[in-house]
Amino acid sequence: MGKIIAKGVVERKSGYLYYVDGKGNVCEAKMARGGKKKKTAKKKVAKKPAKKKPAKKKKR
Repeated sequence: MGKIIAKGVVERKSGYLYYVDGKGNVCEAKMARGGKKKKTAKKKVAKKPAKKKPAKKKKR
């Protein structure tokens, strides 16, 4: 587990991951998940009427 060296040094943004690299620099990387997403309106899809199949004739 890492140590907290200083608080309030970096202004953090939602949806980003912060870490210290090998040279000691603080790096920022966009997370694959997370952060606030914009809501988009769902489009209504008109349903087509189902086609009826012709009835099969019975053999006697």
